[in-house]
This record gives sequence, structure tokens and C-alpha cells, in this order.
Amino acid sequence: MAILVTCGPSFEPIDQVRRLTNFSTGELGVRLAEALAAAGHDVICLKGVGATFRDPAKSVRQIAFATNDDLQRELETLSRQEKIGAVFHTAALCDFKVVTATSSSGARLDAAKIPSRIDSITLVLEPALKVISGLRPLFPGARIVGWKYELVGKQSDAVEKAQRQIKENHIKACVVNGDAYGDGYGFCTAQGVQHHSTTKAELCAFLVEWLKKA
Repeated sequence: MAILVTCGPSFEPIDQVRRLTNFSTGELGVRLAEALAAAGHDVICLKGVGATFRDPAKSVRQIAFATNDDLQRELETLSRQEKIGAVFHTAALCDFKVVTATSSSGARLDAAKIPSRIDSITLVLEPALKVISGLRPLFPGARIVGWKYELVGKQSDAVEKAQRQIKENHIKACVVNGDAYGDGYGFCTAQGVQHHSTTKAELCAFLVEWLKKA
């Protein structure tokens, strides 16, 4: 089966040397891609250029991406070139992108590198492209699994958000983790948590087996 795994962070530029991004390392996605390849699948790993974890093994095809829009373009190309059976969207993408940067006087700052001597900068942000919302139209027959990382609230709140992601984006399942969920990873369907994994290795092994039955 041809499988896509997205991993690592995206970024959105402030200027040509500064960016908005997050702390995602890409480790889980790389390990999952390798586990799927070891199980005999043809795996393509779309890895954010800011990921600090190593590249996947040579058994995995790798494509780099930068911004949310960049990842979307790569996915659109792959949807035309490959018959994709599953998508694991582990990448931590930006929720916002920079519309404008202005100085305290209101002057627009659009230099390639915003001068560091400026006393203050105001950034206006707008929502960035939601890549997950476009996965089902691109891959109508694929088993699609999203990810939900939640820090605030109770475990039930995190699971509810995972279920909402499934419903709103017409995907098969969602893996939830973060402080709100607690230790480990919860594999959720529209009916709630179906499996709990305590480590990344356990989660990867579970997903390989789940794919056989999904």
C-alpha cells in the first residue's frame, strides 16, 4: 500500500530570516514511516524543513516542505501521481501566518530583514491554511488519521476535540496526546478512545496492525 506520513513543523515567514514555527521534532512521524516501510508498505514521508530529528531510513521516500501552503502543493501533486491508501498526518502545522508587520509609528515593515533597532513591532496574524481539511477531497478512498495535541483541559476535553476533528474533516481516526490527555497516546475514532499506547514505539506498532484491519 502507498502511504503518506507528514511530520515535523511547518513555518510561516515574518521576513526572510525570521519565522513563526513550533517545537515539533518530527520524531514520531519518522518512526512511524519506518515502521510502515518495515511492514512492506511504500511510504512517502513529507518532513518539515525545521524538523530536528534525523531523516527516515532509505526505505522511505522523503519530500521536504516549508509552509502549510508548500505542504498542500506537495499533497496535491502526490494525489495525482500516486494511488494513496492511507495518510497519517502527524505534522505540527502553523495555525496562523503573518499578514503585516508594522513599527510603533504604524509604518509597514516589508524589508527582507526587519531592522533589529526598531523599538517595537506589531504583527497582524490571520489563520493559516488548514491542510487537514483538504485531505479527504484529495484522497477520497484513503484511511486518514489526524493528530491532536492538547495542553489545556481534562482528558475528556482532549478526546472531544479529537472526535470533532474526525467529524469535521471526514477522517477515519485521530491520535490525541499532550498534557490535557495525559501520558501516552490515545487512538480515537468517532466513538472515542479505542486504544492507549504508552510510548511512540507502541503507538507505531499499533498503527501498523490497525492498518491491516481498517
